[in-house]
Amino acid sequence: MPFNLTDKVALITGAGSGIGRAIATTLAAQGAHVQLLDLNEAAITALAAEINSQNQKATAHVCNVTAQAEVNTLIQKIVKTNLRIDILVNSAGIAHIGRLENTSEADLDKLFQVNVKGVYNTMQAVITVMKEQKQGVIINLASVAAFTGLSDRFAYSMTKGAVVSMSLSVAKDYVQYGIRCNSISPGRVHTPFVDGFLKANYPGKEKEMFEKLSKTQPIGRMATPGEVANLALYLCSDEASFITGTDYPIDGGFLKLNT
Repeated sequence: MPFNLTDKVALITGAGSGIGRAIATTLAAQGAHVQLLDLNEAAITALAAEINSQNQKATAHVCNVTAQAEVNTLIQKIVKTNLRIDILVNSAGIAHIGRLENTSEADLDKLFQVNVKGVYNTMQAVITVMKEQKQGVIINLASVAAFTGLSDRFAYSMTKGAVVSMSLSVAKDYVQYGIRCNSISPGRVHTPFVDGFLKANYPGKEKEMFEKLSKTQPIGRMATPGEVANLALYLCSDEASFITGTDYPIDGGFLKLNT
C-alpha cells in the first residue's frame, strides 16, 4: 500500500479542527496511531472516538503547546506508552488581522507564543527520541504569508516566516540522524475559521466575500483541508524519504501565478 504508515506513532497538534483534523484522519486511515493534541477536549475526544470506531488508532490529549513543561510531560508520557515517536505535525496555530500600527504588544506576544513557541516546544520535546531512533519526520504548517506581502497580516506573517526558518534549521542540524523536516505553506483553505471570520466581519455578505477570497487563488477556489492533509501524508511517508529542508506551497497558484 502506498504511503503506508502502519504502526507509526504520529503526533498532530491542533488536531481538533480544520487542517489538523484532516491530517489526523488521513494519517490514521493509512495505519498510523495518531496522538491528537489540542486545547479543545470535546473536539479531540469525539475525533478519537470516530477514528477508533473505524478500527483505526487514535488517542486524545489535552495540551497547551505554549506551555513547555506541559508539552514535555505529555511527550514523555506518549513515549513511555508507545516506545517511539515517528511523526510530528505542527498544525496548531492562530490567525490575526492587523498592520504594524494597530498590532498591539499583546497581539504580537499571543501570536508568537502559539505559532512560534508552540512549534519550538513540540519539536524540542520530540527531537531526542527521534535522534535515539535515528529516524523521524517533522512537518510544520507555515503559510504563503511567509513569502509574500499580504495586507493586514503583519504579526501572522512574521510568525509563519519563523516557522519556515525553524524548519530549515532543524532539517540541516538533524539530517545526519535520519530526521527529515519540511514545512507546508497553504494559501486560503476553507476551514471553520474562514466561515467564522466572514460571519463576524461581513454579516449578510458572507457569500459575496467568500467568492471574492476564493478568486484570489488563480485556480479559482480555496483549498480543502483534505488536500493539505494529502500533501502532509506524502511528506510523512517513506515515499518522501529523499525530501528534507523544503517548503511546499499548496496555494492554487497564488505565489507564482498572481501578477
